[in-house]
Amino acid sequence: MAGAWGVQRATGASGWIDTIWSFAVGSGGILAAAFCDGMPERRWSAAIVVALWALRLAGHIGARTRGNGEDPRYAKLIEEWGKDAGRRLFLFLQIQAVAAFVLVLAVYIAAMRAAAFPRLVDLIAMSVAILALIGEAVSDAQLGRYRKTPQAKTEICEIGLWRYSRHPNYFFEWLFWCSWPVMAIYSSGWSWLSLLAPLMMYWLLVHVSGIPPLEEHMLRSRGEKFRALQGRVNAFFPGPRKSLTSDQGHLP
Repeated sequence: MAGAWGVQRATGASGWIDTIWSFAVGSGGILAAAFCDGMPERRWSAAIVVALWALRLAGHIGARTRGNGEDPRYAKLIEEWGKDAGRRLFLFLQIQAVAAFVLVLAVYIAAMRAAAFPRLVDLIAMSVAILALIGEAVSDAQLGRYRKTPQAKTEICEIGLWRYSRHPNYFFEWLFWCSWPVMAIYSSGWSWLSLLAPLMMYWLLVHVSGIPPLEEHMLRSRGEKFRALQGRVNAFFPGPRKSLTSDQGHLP
């Protein structure tokens, strides 16, 4: 993350921070799974799944970052920090490094389990992880297509999965990390540490660096239109729309 800080300072594009972070978590997870003492089938299955996660997320963020400058969430922080932005951003990214360690730890605990593979809980865990990867990819693709339409300049995305959650990509990101405790937890007390991954991701996405700064940005740029969306669409967990009266005028 010190390297990510240097890239942001050199390019002025903070999207590279999350790109590098994704690769760092993926690389750490692959190494943790490859060199732990678990069953080979379990270790390599864990390594492949976390590699797919890292490649998809880092590739998506990297493609979005090229030519687009600062991420609005980071841009606001840097503006607020003023002349002290360089130092405070560096410290902020070290917190992200700690978060990365928590995620890698969950992969490590799941991969090192000595039980035969695959068992029913392993199949459930892998299915949840793959479903989450697909859901996040679909969410990002739907938003990407919407941003290319004329409506995107003044309206808000309410197509596909975005009709049922204001942040379906965040929901599926969290769901991915829920899969690792399913695979990891058994009688050992240490295995329960894997729960830190989904708990931390929920806290970060819902209360800290995910939804709050992004929705603050959307309120500034879309105003009452976004406030109305907040009233009819769940923030995180997908669910039924709370009102159909405002559906007209949006893409189906």
